[in-house]
Parts: sequence; structure tokens; C-alpha cells
Amino acid sequence: MTTQLRQERHSVSDLKIHLVCVIKYRRSILTAESLSVIEKSFAEVARKMNFKILEFNGESDHIHALIEFPPKLSVSQMVNALKGVSSRRYGQAGFKKPYGKDALWSPSYFTSTVGGAPLEVLKKYIQKQEKPC
Repeated sequence: MTTQLRQERHSVSDLKIHLVCVIKYRRSILTAESLSVIEKSFAEVARKMNFKILEFNGESDHIHALIEFPPKLSVSQMVNALKGVSSRRYGQAGFKKPYGKDALWSPSYFTSTVGGAPLEVLKKYIQKQEKPC
């Protein structure tokens, strides 16, 4: 498996996260059409903020996204932009939000880092480094 490294002016990175966002009150309101609106808004935000949505899908009450991003962005910055813009675009497309509220998303989210070596391999690698005299 070849890894695409992101090369910036002062860094080389391979940062990826798995993001899960849940509809407010866990309501089952998403359809194929509304998921498409959300996916397009995610792509728009990613393009503007210089990160990539590698994979996107969802069910009726939540979405999953695999995101590759530069080290200068924080996860919370990306998530806030993604949820804010997608909620706005969702409403503009004429879809109803849970219980007629203004928010589409629950304020919480799940994220996990993905890829790279297993933790135990990294620990052993670090432990085997030569200490200076």
C-alpha cells in the first residue's frame, strides 16, 4: 500500500480521521437526495479549507467521512465548518430539520485517527532509539 504524503512548505504529513456526525435527536430524516446535498457541501468546505474528503456515506440518522488534512487545521475547525455549512445548505435545499429546529446536527461528534503503524510497533520503535551519551 502506497501512502500519499501531504507536502507543505514546512511539513510533510499523513493525517487522516474517521468522522461520524449524528442528526440532532438521532432522528431518521436523511434520504439519498439529502445525503447528496450534505456530501456536496462537505466537498465545498474541504476545497475552501484545503483538506480532502476521501470517502463519504451515511444512513438515515448519521454520516461517516474519511478526511485527510494538513497539520495547520484542527479537527474542531474542520468539523465546525462542515456541520455549519452542511446544515445551512440542507435547509436551503428545502429539507426539514428535526422538530422544526434550526440545527441539523447534534452538537457532539465522533472522530478517530486512522492509518499508520499500530501503537505497539510505534512504542517499540521509540524505545529502541539510541540515547545520546
